[in-house]
Amino acid sequence: MTIGDLTQTTLAGNTVWILVGDSRHVLGQIEPGIAQCCVTSPPYWGLRDYDHGDQIGAESSPEAYVSNLVAVFRGVRRVLRDNGTLWLNVGDGYARNGGTGRSGPNALVGNTRKLIQQRNCKVPNCWGLKDRDLMGLPWRVAFALQEDGWLLRSKITWIKKAPMPESVKNRPSNATEDIFLFAKNPNYYYNNQAMREESGANLRNYWVLGPDSSGVPHPAVFPRELARRCILLGSRPGDVILDPFSGSGTSGVVAAQSNRRAILVELNPVYAQQSQMRINQDLQLTMIP
Repeated sequence: MTIGDLTQTTLAGNTVWILVGDSRHVLGQIEPGIAQCCVTSPPYWGLRDYDHGDQIGAESSPEAYVSNLVAVFRGVRRVLRDNGTLWLNVGDGYARNGGTGRSGPNALVGNTRKLIQQRNCKVPNCWGLKDRDLMGLPWRVAFALQEDGWLLRSKITWIKKAPMPESVKNRPSNATEDIFLFAKNPNYYYNNQAMREESGANLRNYWVLGPDSSGVPHPAVFPRELARRCILLGSRPGDVILDPFSGSGTSGVVAAQSNRRAILVELNPVYAQQSQMRINQDLQLTMIP
């Protein structure tokens, strides 16, 4: 593979490639049909500033956000094998009116050195949204992908053991997120023996998972166990796992630890470098007897 800014780690035959660039462009340079499954979580709309002009999630409207994700996953579908699957975690948000400042419903809140957690300061003019409406973004993305040709097979509820606290008094606090299973074609690979309930029954569509530390200063890290379940269910040893929104590199770490290879795409070169360091460290620790 010879693609632009590329770094790779190989340990015990498990190679993780990290490609730096915009997934909407980079995916078109990858060999078609090379990946067995895609496990990813794109930036949530209007939540954080990742300090890059081409970032997804900072669009002026949620409609543009959905459209951009459709374009990315059209590229993913090209890179997947004909029997491949997509495992997609997408977050939701509320439409809010108001200004910005140090306090209030639309305050700008410092997150890390450069990242800003920001709440929307104007209700988007689409979908009949009103002030305080839950936007339903995960399902809007899912339906848009379905319309674009993906086969929507399952919705899994991720129940968080340690959810972020919310100071709300007029609704229940959020403690779940959605994970969607899509297939490229009706005859897709799914190993239902790879993960089972403790009773031996077929895995159910709710997963109770806690957070874990990635060791890198990335604000949105999903648990290793979430990636592990998707990878084991959707691929065989030696297969290639794709993540077009690599972030902290979790999919690559788990893929290599599960005797798979991985192709990660990351827009921000700083995150790509941090992911490389994390993957190198995690894989070396895994190999220590």
